[in-house]
Amino acid sequence: MKVFDQGFWKGNVPAELLYITYGALQFSTYRLISQVLHPLSLPSQLENFVSGATAGAAATTLTYPLDLLRTRFAAQGLDRVYNSLLGSVRDIARSEGVPGFFQGLGAGVGQIVPYMGLFFSTYETLRPPLKELSLPLGSGDAVAGILASVSAKTGVFPLDLIRKRLQVQGPTRERFAGGMVPLYGSGIWRTAREIVGREGWRGLYKGLGVGLVKAAPASAVTMWTYEKALGLLKERQVNE
Repeated sequence: MKVFDQGFWKGNVPAELLYITYGALQFSTYRLISQVLHPLSLPSQLENFVSGATAGAAATTLTYPLDLLRTRFAAQGLDRVYNSLLGSVRDIARSEGVPGFFQGLGAGVGQIVPYMGLFFSTYETLRPPLKELSLPLGSGDAVAGILASVSAKTGVFPLDLIRKRLQVQGPTRERFAGGMVPLYGSGIWRTAREIVGREGWRGLYKGLGVGLVKAAPASAVTMWTYEKALGLLKERQVNE
């Protein structure tokens, strides 16, 4: 039972570090880019897309090693590849070098740019009409976050899957997921072709349901909290 319980939390430490740093970088960059683009009088959806895509690309690149560590810890079985977070950093640096921390970065950025662009453009489009409905506790922001997350996640999921599969390549590949991780060639498109060849087109959407179940409530809480915090900060500035 102890092993069973721990299995649900594998990779939780690097995941928490990732969420904190990624969220801080994402929202600060989004606000900064939005403020830079606003004087250009671009269409609102284009401004939101560019701001979201830029914020996503910057946050993903800067926090990618944590994303890779989260995936590798989650993919460990009873044969533990890494015993601790610091140990994993030392092992990857020794056996794979700096590039080892960025396995699958191309797929990661390729996925997050359209994802965050679609997410923020959809969110900012849905938020005003939902706000007029006067939902309890200001939950219009949460509903907009759910709808934006589901649509964006579904659209770019194949790239997300490719990113995770590339992250567990390398010299320790055969020790992840009970030795069931296939060997993929380098590059996004080559990996995609190999997945389709082995598993069919549905192989690119394996785990989509679980991904949506995770992403939808997370986006709801994130956007509701973001809007409330932003509102409090603006109110404080006005009062000062």
